[in-house]
Amino acid sequence: MKVVAFNGSPRAKGNTYILLDTVLKTLEKEGIETELAHVGTRDIHGCIACGKCRELKNGRCVFNDDIVNQSIEKIEQADGIILGAPVYFGDMCSQMKAFIDRVGYAARPVKLLKGKVCASVVAVRRNGALVAFNAMNNLFTISECIIVGSSYWNQGIGNAAGTVENDEEGLNTMVTLGKNMAEVLKAIKAK
Repeated sequence: MKVVAFNGSPRAKGNTYILLDTVLKTLEKEGIETELAHVGTRDIHGCIACGKCRELKNGRCVFNDDIVNQSIEKIEQADGIILGAPVYFGDMCSQMKAFIDRVGYAARPVKLLKGKVCASVVAVRRNGALVAFNAMNNLFTISECIIVGSSYWNQGIGNAAGTVENDEEGLNTMVTLGKNMAEVLKAIKAK
């Protein structure tokens, strides 16, 4: 079993990374293979609604000039997916929004995400965490995924890079999320 986390933050080792890393380390302790992909540090252009992915139905974006199709390949091979993003101006950062739009459009015609165990994680300074959390989860709800929750919304509070480590409740929420994801993945595999 494998879970791939996609870090949408333009800061590779910032607060979003710390939260995702906490979840992934918990999954690893549960015997789940993990991978962290940094998509927010890469140039990802937005979807132009050309419709080619729906027409071709090959699970790929017609534009092959960024990390999106490579990420789709990782999603295909994974049993679980985690999206992580910081909040910018009350919602997820633009890098994650572009990633979701492109992956979502390309993956839906072939039901690439159906049945995958998924979660969203948000790093926030003060406000907008639930907006970003719900917006990322929209990809999962429309794609017939199994969304896993935790003991609180999957968010961590911190301002400057690294300060999320001071949010004990946020880090504990990530540990619980990792345990819950592992439990669901193991239950599905046992069927």
